[in-house]
Amino acid sequence: MFFSVKHILFFDGQLCVFLLQTVIQLFVNRLDSVESVLPYEYDMFDFCKDEMETRPSENLGQVLFGERIESSPYKVNFPEDVKCKSLCTKSYKKGNKEDATKLNFLKMGMQLNYQHHWIIDNMPVTWCYDVEDDQKYCNPGFPVGCLVNQDGKPKDACVINAEFHKKNTFYVFNHVDIKISYHSGEAEGWRGARLVAATLEPKSINQADGKNPNCEGAIPMEVPGAFDSDVSIVYTYSVTFEENNAIKWASRWDYILVSMPHTNIQWFSIMNSLVIVLFLSGMVAMIMLRTLHKDIARYNQVDQADFIKLPTTKEKSSVPYEDAQEESGWKQVHGDVFRPPRKGMLLSVFLGQGTQIFIMTFITLFLACLGFLSPANRGALMTCSVVLWVLMGTPAGYVSARLYKTFGGEKWKTNVLLTALLCPGIVFADFFLMNLILWVEGSSAAIPFGTLVAILALWFGISVPLTFLGAYFGFKKAAIEQPVRTNQIPRQIPEQSFFTKPVPGIVMGGILPFGCIFIQLFFILNSIWSHQMYYMFGFLFLVFIILLITCSEATVLLCYFHLCAEDYHWWWRSFLTSGFTAVYLFIYSVHYFFSKLQIVGAASTFLYFGYTLIMVLIFFLFTGEALR
Repeated sequence: MFFSVKHILFFDGQLCVFLLQTVIQLFVNRLDSVESVLPYEYDMFDFCKDEMETRPSENLGQVLFGERIESSPYKVNFPEDVKCKSLCTKSYKKGNKEDATKLNFLKMGMQLNYQHHWIIDNMPVTWCYDVEDDQKYCNPGFPVGCLVNQDGKPKDACVINAEFHKKNTFYVFNHVDIKISYHSGEAEGWRGARLVAATLEPKSINQADGKNPNCEGAIPMEVPGAFDSDVSIVYTYSVTFEENNAIKWASRWDYILVSMPHTNIQWFSIMNSLVIVLFLSGMVAMIMLRTLHKDIARYNQVDQADFIKLPTTKEKSSVPYEDAQEESGWKQVHGDVFRPPRKGMLLSVFLGQGTQIFIMTFITLFLACLGFLSPANRGALMTCSVVLWVLMGTPAGYVSARLYKTFGGEKWKTNVLLTALLCPGIVFADFFLMNLILWVEGSSAAIPFGTLVAILALWFGISVPLTFLGAYFGFKKAAIEQPVRTNQIPRQIPEQSFFTKPVPGIVMGGILPFGCIFIQLFFILNSIWSHQMYYMFGFLFLVFIILLITCSEATVLLCYFHLCAEDYHWWWRSFLTSGFTAVYLFIYSVHYFFSKLQIVGAASTFLYFGYTLIMVLIFFLFTGEALR
């Protein structure tokens, strides 16, 4: 099912069966924060390290998203419980610059509420806690620690414990109680067990003796805001195994996804979008059935009268016949309506790039609906999108070349080069600038040089040649034949009212398509910037189809009104009418930044708006091209 949160359909990688004494490896991922766009690798913080560290291979999507998975020192044997085991001790000496730097970085992580992300058997280790209305929320991460500020106000996770009350003090979560649930195969005739859940509870415990830890202590691990004395942090952990045959391996993600309360809002979003579509469909149907039908009937009346008899002088002066002969509105511009637009080269390039993005988006969402691009398959969504974009160069070149030839253009080499390089070049330049900032800040999201070279190789080695191939077939075909001949002399456009002028029409045209997506957009932005899982691709695919219909109908409607006002410059207007939805996307992103996020720092702010501009450009090309 695509729309059920009780049974989520997706593929969860390779099924692992654990036998007795099997070593279970716990992996750690990057640490991120809702207050910063800069993620950091686990090793950037002074935590306990795995002496035999290994790193599983990462796909392109994981690298682009800044995921850096590595093995951790937390190792357990199935199904042996572990009771308060000491992992390592980190000591910081007063006056030591290196220790001060490490401790300050750890404090920064606690102040900005950086979150651990641990993985067991390809499942996130979650921190489940009660929220309002007796609901339980399972967070796929847990904080490094928390801060009580100088005013004595606890921040973030410090509100969970009344012991966290000392002013200007950091509290490190240096102990975790891990609980692993497994489905036994003994009653079903197969050996071993399958892990079906992994949860933990972080705690702050001050250990008096690192070699003989006591995890029942109530004294929290305090780190003073001022580094005026030595600090020693002992990291410990406990593990408990629990048999739970009620949970099947295929549905082991459900307890995480069900805790995310979105379903009712999603259905409201769909109903809201459908109402907009019905309204637009009714408007378009009214125009087609009433206005156009009436005009065509009038023309048929004139043709029939001319066929039966030539009108007399008296008949010529009669009002009904003159009314039938008189042309008004869109009929007067039939000789100019297919006149090539100004800047036809740029329009054809935009439409070609929009076609490439449209096909990529459609196939990606379709595969996501089938469960191939689930959250369990890390990086698959981004990898699929990049590969599909690269392979869709042929349709982009074909559409751009065919339209440019229809416009009467002759600079075919320039057209092909712009189609292959203009918009991707803008995106890559923005992306490279953002990457420089990430490099300077030492973030794990900084793309390695080798990956940048691989992206350039995909672009110039596959996408550009495919674009040239598509353009070759596009220029080889005959230009699109127009149904009427274009007049030699352009018709003068009469004075327009305020609402039929280009800018007001374009601004109004983007409102309805944006109204279809703004609720879904909230969840997508939460997924990107607040690090929440997005899995309801069925809803997203429905909204995608509704958006296409809305963009098309809004464009048809407004273009008809402008043609009725005898303004035949419709080529660019039709593209910009629905493309202006991207401007509303940018405005909403600005609103989301100031009202929903708590991002601090110039680098994070710059990164947010830099990546937002990439999304806006892609969305502009997609909506502008939608069903052209």
